[in-house]
Amino acid sequence: MIGKIALEEHFIHPDFVEYLGKTAPNISPELFGKAVHKLQDFGEQRLSAMDSIGVQKSILSLAGPGVQAEPITTRAVDLARKANDFLAESIRDNQDRYGGFAHLALQNPAEAANELERSIKELGFSGALINGCTNGAYLDDDRFSILWERAEELDVPIYIHPNNPPDVPYMYHNHPELWGPVWSWTVETGNHALRIIFAGIFDRYPNAKLVVGHMGETLPYQLWRFDSRWEISNRMGMSLERAPSEYLKRNFWCTTSGVCSDEPLRCAIDALGADRVMFSVDYPFEQSKEAGDWIGTAPLSDDERVMVCRDNAVNLLKL
Repeated sequence: MIGKIALEEHFIHPDFVEYLGKTAPNISPELFGKAVHKLQDFGEQRLSAMDSIGVQKSILSLAGPGVQAEPITTRAVDLARKANDFLAESIRDNQDRYGGFAHLALQNPAEAANELERSIKELGFSGALINGCTNGAYLDDDRFSILWERAEELDVPIYIHPNNPPDVPYMYHNHPELWGPVWSWTVETGNHALRIIFAGIFDRYPNAKLVVGHMGETLPYQLWRFDSRWEISNRMGMSLERAPSEYLKRNFWCTTSGVCSDEPLRCAIDALGADRVMFSVDYPFEQSKEAGDWIGTAPLSDDERVMVCRDNAVNLLKL
Protein backbone atom coordinates (compact mmCIF):
# COMPACT_ATOMS: atom_id res chain seq x y z
CA MET A 1 0.00 0.00 0.00
CA ILE A 2 1.33 3.42 -0.97
CA GLY A 3 2.05 5.67 1.99
CA LYS A 4 -0.37 8.53 1.43
CA ILE A 5 -0.48 12.22 2.33
CA ALA A 6 -3.97 13.69 2.92
CA LEU A 7 -4.44 17.45 2.69
CA GLU A 8 -8.06 18.30 3.49
CA GLU A 9 -8.51 16.78 6.92
CA HIS A 10 -10.22 18.80 9.62
CA PHE A 11 -10.20 19.51 13.35
CA ILE A 12 -12.16 21.82 15.65
CA HIS A 13 -11.32 23.84 18.75
CA PRO A 14 -14.12 24.07 21.37
CA ASP A 15 -14.31 27.84 20.92
CA PHE A 16 -15.09 27.39 17.21
CA VAL A 17 -18.03 25.00 17.46
CA GLU A 18 -20.43 27.96 17.38
CA TYR A 19 -19.00 29.04 14.02
CA LEU A 20 -19.40 25.49 12.74
CA GLY A 21 -23.08 25.82 13.62
CA LYS A 22 -23.44 28.41 10.86
CA THR A 23 -23.25 25.53 8.37
CA ALA A 24 -26.25 23.75 9.96
CA PRO A 25 -28.66 24.81 7.16
CA ASN A 26 -26.47 22.90 4.70
CA ILE A 27 -26.87 19.52 6.38
CA SER A 28 -29.74 17.24 7.37
CA PRO A 29 -30.80 18.13 10.94
CA GLU A 30 -30.55 14.45 11.87
CA LEU A 31 -26.86 14.37 10.94
CA PHE A 32 -25.51 17.80 11.78
CA GLY A 33 -23.12 17.84 14.72
CA LYS A 34 -22.32 14.14 14.74
CA ALA A 35 -18.80 14.78 13.45
CA VAL A 36 -17.81 17.14 16.28
CA HIS A 37 -16.32 14.45 18.52
CA LYS A 38 -14.20 13.17 15.63
CA LEU A 39 -13.09 16.70 14.81
CA GLN A 40 -11.84 17.11 18.38
CA ASP A 41 -9.81 13.88 18.36
CA PHE A 42 -6.08 13.85 17.60
CA GLY A 43 -5.53 10.34 18.95
CA GLU A 44 -6.51 6.75 18.35
CA GLN A 45 -9.73 7.30 16.43
CA ARG A 46 -8.18 9.59 13.82
CA LEU A 47 -4.92 7.63 13.60
CA SER A 48 -6.81 4.36 13.20
CA ALA A 49 -8.76 5.82 10.26
CA MET A 50 -5.50 6.99 8.70
CA ASP A 51 -3.77 3.65 9.25
CA SER A 52 -6.65 1.72 7.73
CA ILE A 53 -5.93 3.22 4.31
CA GLY A 54 -2.20 3.88 4.59
CA VAL A 55 -2.23 7.62 5.26
CA GLN A 56 1.21 8.43 6.60
CA LYS A 57 0.47 12.07 7.28
CA SER A 58 -2.61 14.29 7.49
CA ILE A 59 -2.37 18.05 7.03
CA LEU A 60 -5.00 19.35 9.43
CA SER A 61 -7.10 22.50 9.07
CA LEU A 62 -9.81 24.12 11.14
CA ALA A 63 -13.32 23.11 10.07
CA GLY A 64 -15.15 26.06 8.53
CA PRO A 65 -16.21 28.73 8.59
CA GLY A 66 -14.10 29.72 11.59
CA VAL A 67 -13.12 33.37 11.80
CA GLN A 68 -14.12 33.95 8.18
CA ALA A 69 -17.58 34.49 9.71
CA GLU A 70 -16.47 36.72 12.61
CA PRO A 71 -17.54 40.39 12.17
CA ILE A 72 -15.23 41.83 14.86
CA THR A 73 -11.71 42.20 13.51
CA THR A 74 -9.80 42.13 16.80
CA ARG A 75 -11.66 39.02 17.94
CA ALA A 76 -11.01 37.31 14.60
CA VAL A 77 -7.27 38.03 14.81
CA ASP A 78 -7.03 36.73 18.38
CA LEU A 79 -9.05 33.61 17.63
CA ALA A 80 -7.05 32.74 14.50
CA ARG A 81 -3.84 32.87 16.49
CA LYS A 82 -5.48 30.78 19.22
CA ALA A 83 -6.55 28.13 16.69
CA ASN A 84 -3.05 27.91 15.25
CA ASP A 85 -1.40 27.63 18.64
CA PHE A 86 -3.94 24.96 19.64
CA LEU A 87 -3.24 22.91 16.54
CA ALA A 88 0.53 23.22 16.94
CA GLU A 89 0.31 22.06 20.55
CA SER A 90 -2.10 19.22 19.70
CA ILE A 91 0.25 17.75 17.08
CA ARG A 92 3.57 18.62 18.72
CA ASP A 93 4.26 15.06 19.88
CA ASN A 94 3.11 13.44 16.64
CA GLN A 95 4.61 15.56 13.88
CA ASP A 96 5.53 12.51 11.82
CA ARG A 97 1.78 11.87 11.38
CA TYR A 98 0.30 15.38 11.41
CA GLY A 99 0.96 18.74 9.78
CA GLY A 100 -1.08 21.91 9.65
CA PHE A 101 -2.55 24.68 7.55
CA ALA A 102 -2.78 28.09 9.21
CA HIS A 103 -6.15 29.65 10.02
CA LEU A 104 -6.07 33.35 9.09
CA ALA A 105 -8.18 36.38 9.99
CA LEU A 106 -8.40 38.20 6.67
CA GLN A 107 -10.36 41.00 8.34
CA ASN A 108 -6.86 42.45 8.90
CA PRO A 109 -4.76 41.51 5.86
CA ALA A 110 -1.45 42.65 7.34
CA GLU A 111 -2.06 40.61 10.49
CA ALA A 112 -3.09 37.64 8.34
CA ALA A 113 0.18 37.84 6.40
CA ASN A 114 2.15 38.05 9.65
CA GLU A 115 0.25 35.13 11.12
CA LEU A 116 0.93 33.08 8.01
CA GLU A 117 4.64 33.79 8.38
CA ARG A 118 4.57 32.92 12.09
CA SER A 119 2.68 29.71 11.39
CA ILE A 120 5.23 28.64 8.79
CA LYS A 121 8.44 29.68 10.54
CA GLU A 122 7.55 29.07 14.19
CA LEU A 123 4.79 26.45 14.13
CA GLY A 124 6.03 24.43 11.16
CA PHE A 125 2.82 24.60 9.12
CA SER A 126 2.66 24.08 5.37
CA GLY A 127 0.48 26.94 4.13
CA ALA A 128 -2.96 28.33 4.91
CA LEU A 129 -6.52 27.21 4.39
CA ILE A 130 -9.17 29.91 3.96
CA ASN A 131 -12.83 29.01 4.47
CA GLY A 132 -14.33 30.91 1.55
CA CYS A 133 -14.89 34.65 1.60
CA THR A 134 -14.35 36.70 4.74
CA ASN A 135 -17.46 38.72 5.52
CA GLY A 136 -18.09 39.08 1.79
CA ALA A 137 -14.48 39.81 0.74
CA TYR A 138 -12.79 37.42 -1.70
CA LEU A 139 -9.07 36.88 -2.19
CA ASP A 140 -8.99 38.81 -5.48
CA ASP A 141 -9.51 42.05 -3.54
CA ASP A 142 -6.51 44.39 -3.65
CA ARG A 143 -6.47 44.58 0.13
CA PHE A 144 -5.16 40.98 0.18
CA SER A 145 -2.12 41.71 -1.99
CA ILE A 146 0.04 41.61 1.14
CA LEU A 147 -1.08 38.04 1.81
CA TRP A 148 -0.33 36.86 -1.74
CA GLU A 149 3.04 38.60 -1.62
CA ARG A 150 3.92 36.93 1.69
CA ALA A 151 2.71 33.50 0.57
CA GLU A 152 4.85 33.80 -2.57
CA GLU A 153 7.87 34.83 -0.51
CA LEU A 154 7.36 31.88 1.85
CA ASP A 155 6.68 29.56 -1.12
CA VAL A 156 3.56 28.08 0.47
CA PRO A 157 0.08 27.44 -0.97
CA ILE A 158 -3.26 29.02 -0.13
CA TYR A 159 -6.04 26.42 0.02
CA ILE A 160 -9.59 27.69 -0.51
CA HIS A 161 -12.18 25.59 1.28
CA PRO A 162 -15.94 25.86 0.66
CA ASN A 163 -18.21 28.05 2.73
CA ASN A 164 -21.57 29.69 2.27
CA PRO A 165 -21.59 32.90 0.18
CA PRO A 166 -22.61 36.17 1.86
CA ASP A 167 -26.11 35.99 0.36
CA VAL A 168 -28.53 33.34 -0.92
CA PRO A 169 -29.18 33.73 -4.66
CA TYR A 170 -32.73 33.19 -5.82
CA MET A 171 -31.63 30.22 -7.92
CA TYR A 172 -31.65 28.14 -4.71
CA HIS A 173 -35.18 29.23 -3.74
CA ASN A 174 -37.33 26.25 -2.68
CA HIS A 175 -34.39 23.89 -3.25
CA PRO A 176 -32.53 23.60 0.07
CA GLU A 177 -30.86 20.40 -1.15
CA LEU A 178 -28.80 22.52 -3.58
CA TRP A 179 -27.54 24.75 -0.77
CA GLY A 180 -24.26 23.39 0.59
CA PRO A 181 -22.12 20.43 -0.43
CA VAL A 182 -24.47 19.15 -3.15
CA TRP A 183 -23.96 22.21 -5.34
CA SER A 184 -23.70 25.75 -3.92
CA TRP A 185 -20.30 25.15 -2.30
CA THR A 186 -18.92 24.03 -5.65
CA VAL A 187 -20.29 27.14 -7.38
CA GLU A 188 -19.01 29.42 -4.64
CA THR A 189 -15.51 27.95 -4.39
CA GLY A 190 -14.99 27.57 -8.13
CA ASN A 191 -16.11 31.17 -8.59
CA HIS A 192 -13.71 32.30 -5.86
CA ALA A 193 -10.81 30.65 -7.70
CA LEU A 194 -11.85 32.23 -11.01
CA ARG A 195 -12.04 35.69 -9.43
CA ILE A 196 -8.41 35.26 -8.37
CA ILE A 197 -7.34 34.19 -11.87
CA PHE A 198 -9.23 36.87 -13.79
CA ALA A 199 -8.13 39.60 -11.36
CA GLY A 200 -4.56 39.02 -12.51
CA ILE A 201 -3.26 37.80 -9.15
CA PHE A 202 -0.98 35.29 -10.87
CA ASP A 203 0.41 37.94 -13.20
CA ARG A 204 1.42 39.99 -10.17
CA TYR A 205 2.55 36.98 -8.16
CA PRO A 206 3.59 34.39 -10.74
CA ASN A 207 4.90 31.93 -8.17
CA ALA A 208 1.80 32.01 -5.94
CA LYS A 209 0.09 28.68 -5.39
CA LEU A 210 -3.65 28.03 -5.09
CA VAL A 211 -5.28 24.74 -4.03
CA VAL A 212 -8.96 23.78 -4.05
CA GLY A 213 -10.56 20.50 -3.07
CA HIS A 214 -13.32 18.31 -4.47
CA MET A 215 -11.44 17.49 -7.68
CA GLY A 216 -11.09 21.13 -8.63
CA GLU A 217 -14.71 22.23 -8.06
CA THR A 218 -15.54 21.36 -11.73
CA LEU A 219 -12.94 23.82 -13.10
CA PRO A 220 -10.81 21.20 -14.94
CA TYR A 221 -13.80 20.41 -17.17
CA GLN A 222 -14.00 23.98 -18.43
CA LEU A 223 -10.46 24.94 -19.49
CA TRP A 224 -11.20 25.26 -23.20
CA ARG A 225 -14.35 27.28 -22.61
CA PHE A 226 -12.64 29.64 -20.15
CA ASP A 227 -10.13 30.49 -22.88
CA SER A 228 -12.70 30.69 -25.67
CA ARG A 229 -15.24 32.85 -23.85
CA TRP A 230 -12.60 35.08 -22.25
CA GLU A 231 -11.86 36.33 -25.74
CA ILE A 232 -15.39 37.74 -26.16
CA SER A 233 -16.22 38.58 -22.53
CA ASN A 234 -17.02 42.04 -21.19
CA ARG A 235 -13.68 42.56 -19.50
CA MET A 236 -14.29 46.07 -18.15
CA GLY A 237 -10.61 46.93 -18.59
CA MET A 238 -9.23 43.64 -17.26
CA SER A 239 -6.29 42.04 -19.03
CA LEU A 240 -4.23 38.89 -18.55
CA GLU A 241 -0.76 38.01 -19.74
CA ARG A 242 -1.81 34.42 -20.47
CA ALA A 243 -4.88 32.42 -21.41
CA PRO A 244 -6.95 31.55 -18.31
CA SER A 245 -6.21 27.83 -18.67
CA GLU A 246 -2.47 28.49 -18.42
CA TYR A 247 -2.84 29.82 -14.87
CA LEU A 248 -4.85 26.74 -13.94
CA LYS A 249 -2.01 24.58 -15.22
CA ARG A 250 0.75 26.71 -13.64
CA ASN A 251 -0.56 28.07 -10.32
CA PHE A 252 -3.35 25.67 -9.44
CA TRP A 253 -3.55 22.31 -7.65
CA CYS A 254 -6.59 20.29 -6.61
CA THR A 255 -7.28 17.46 -4.21
CA THR A 256 -9.61 14.50 -4.45
CA SER A 257 -11.32 15.40 -1.17
CA GLY A 258 -14.95 14.35 -1.10
CA VAL A 259 -14.95 12.91 -4.64
CA CYS A 260 -14.34 9.19 -5.07
CA SER A 261 -15.04 8.90 -8.78
CA ASP A 262 -12.88 7.79 -11.69
CA GLU A 263 -14.15 10.18 -14.38
CA PRO A 264 -13.39 13.50 -12.64
CA LEU A 265 -10.04 12.12 -11.45
CA ARG A 266 -8.98 11.33 -15.00
CA CYS A 267 -10.30 14.68 -16.20
CA ALA A 268 -8.34 16.59 -13.56
CA ILE A 269 -5.13 14.73 -14.37
CA ASP A 270 -5.57 14.98 -18.13
CA ALA A 271 -6.52 18.68 -17.98
CA LEU A 272 -4.09 19.97 -15.34
CA GLY A 273 -1.30 17.39 -15.29
CA ALA A 274 -0.51 14.37 -13.15
CA ASP A 275 1.59 16.57 -10.85
CA ARG A 276 -1.39 18.81 -9.96
CA VAL A 277 -3.78 16.35 -8.28
CA MET A 278 -3.40 15.18 -4.67
CA PHE A 279 -5.22 12.61 -2.57
CA SER A 280 -7.42 13.69 0.33
CA VAL A 281 -10.31 12.22 2.32
CA ASP A 282 -12.10 15.27 3.80
CA TYR A 283 -12.10 13.53 7.18
CA PRO A 284 -14.33 13.24 9.15
CA PHE A 285 -17.00 14.42 6.73
CA GLU A 286 -16.20 11.58 4.33
CA GLN A 287 -15.39 7.94 5.00
CA SER A 288 -11.68 7.08 5.00
CA LYS A 289 -12.26 3.50 3.83
CA GLU A 290 -14.31 4.61 0.84
CA ALA A 291 -11.62 7.09 -0.25
CA GLY A 292 -8.80 4.62 0.33
CA ASP A 293 -10.48 1.71 -1.43
CA TRP A 294 -11.32 3.91 -4.40
CA ILE A 295 -7.88 5.46 -4.96
CA GLY A 296 -6.30 2.03 -4.74
CA THR A 297 -8.22 0.78 -7.78
CA ALA A 298 -8.73 4.05 -9.72
CA PRO A 299 -7.61 4.00 -13.39
CA LEU A 300 -4.10 5.35 -12.83
CA SER A 301 -0.70 4.18 -13.94
CA ASP A 302 1.63 3.10 -11.15
CA ASP A 303 3.57 6.36 -11.48
CA GLU A 304 0.39 8.45 -11.43
CA ARG A 305 -0.87 6.69 -8.32
CA VAL A 306 2.35 7.40 -6.42
CA MET A 307 2.24 11.04 -7.53
CA VAL A 308 -1.40 11.56 -6.56
CA CYS A 309 -1.21 9.67 -3.28
CA ARG A 310 2.08 11.05 -2.01
CA ASP A 311 4.72 12.71 -4.17
CA ASN A 312 2.73 15.75 -5.35
CA ALA A 313 1.92 16.72 -1.77
CA VAL A 314 5.50 16.14 -0.66
CA ASN A 315 6.74 18.42 -3.44
CA LEU A 316 4.14 21.17 -3.00
CA LEU A 317 4.37 21.30 0.79
CA LYS A 318 8.11 20.49 0.99
CA LEU A 319 7.41 17.66 3.44
